[in-house]
Amino acid sequence: MATLTPFLWFDHRLEEAVTFYTSVFDDGRVVHSARYGAGGPQPAGTMMSMTFELAGQRFMALNGGPMYTLTPAFSIFVSAKTQDEVDRYWTRLLEGGGSPQPCGWLTDRFGVSWQVIPDALGRCLTDPDPARARRALQAMLQMQKIDIAALERAAAGA
Repeated sequence: MATLTPFLWFDHRLEEAVTFYTSVFDDGRVVHSARYGAGGPQPAGTMMSMTFELAGQRFMALNGGPMYTLTPAFSIFVSAKTQDEVDRYWTRLLEGGGSPQPCGWLTDRFGVSWQVIPDALGRCLTDPDPARARRALQAMLQMQKIDIAALERAAAGA
């Protein structure tokens, strides 16, 4: 059976990014790393590639140079159970120069896009009562970081 692994391309900050990501998630860990040797496209000793895991998901990444850049067309979805989890991941992923985006999205300081989304958002947006779901949607569209209590108040019409 094939294995699917997201692959991220960095210009030159791979090692810094992976060190950061593995510190954000409690079970984050580096699985493998390789450095460029003499005669490579980057100076010998520069980190070439890293394989790492976050929340049980394996990722691969490359210090490939400036030919490609990350865009929000690819994002990493963080499913949070509680507001405390939303707040923790949101705050950590923005550290050092990230930028908040609408509707629970953010871009970290390395250019990777993340969605920090509480499970409650899905429940509110798929409420069997279309009026509740519509109110929740309208509230979410006004948010950057998702606020579960505000979302639930909006769904209730409060």
